[in-house]
Amino acid sequence: MNVNLLGISIGNTRTRLGVFVDGKLTETDTYENRHAERLSEAIERAFTPLREREDAIVLMSSVKPQLNASIAQMVTDALAQSPRWVERDVPIPIGRRLDPEAMVGEDRLLNAAAAYDVMKQACVVIDAGTAITIDLVDGDGTFHGGAIAPGAQMMLDALNQRTAQLPEVAFDAPSEAVGHNTIEAMRVGAFYGLRGMVRELVEEYAQALGAYPAVIATGGDGSLLFHEYELVDRVVPDLTLMGLAVTLRYAMQGEQD
Repeated sequence: MNVNLLGISIGNTRTRLGVFVDGKLTETDTYENRHAERLSEAIERAFTPLREREDAIVLMSSVKPQLNASIAQMVTDALAQSPRWVERDVPIPIGRRLDPEAMVGEDRLLNAAAAYDVMKQACVVIDAGTAITIDLVDGDGTFHGGAIAPGAQMMLDALNQRTAQLPEVAFDAPSEAVGHNTIEAMRVGAFYGLRGMVRELVEEYAQALGAYPAVIATGGDGSLLFHEYELVDRVVPDLTLMGLAVTLRYAMQGEQD
């Protein structure tokens, strides 16, 4: 079943827009949350190819509640329709094996739903952004949770803020594994430290499953960290947006059953 959707994913640092026409992702855009006021015109512009689609909706997810009301109001003002929210209005179609009172970020669940919808097998989903999450989905499509750690830039910022002499450094991939100056040494630590953590956790998850899972990476630093890394099967920058489309498709199918 094809969906017509403007998906909006509010992250810790950035908000992403994704336009799906007849189920295909046709356009994406990203805005820094510190410039969230720019979203109003972007929302109106992004919805243009969907205006003639009677079934088109706006579906939103968020891990930054402070922005929810203002961005939802932008949608209402620009499009004369109220957005729907994942989980509150439309459940994310992924099984869960978690502690009863567990709170899980919607982005993690959307990533898991999108990855399993394509792979149809056990998989590990890495989302490398402000924080990095490494989550396990089993072969039955059940989300088990995983690990949360500081992202690359957060690691570098902490080194600068909590030491006397280490400088402020923007994250980038190091040119080699030996840092020949302080800045490169810090980048090496963040880059290979995160890769090493991911490898260790994937191996632990594989032991728990009794088989090696597919590994999918996404997030703002996903390509930088994992492009052509033999451990990772796919880098999918739009995985969270794809999760919004999967969520809507399952909801529409449920309404027809």
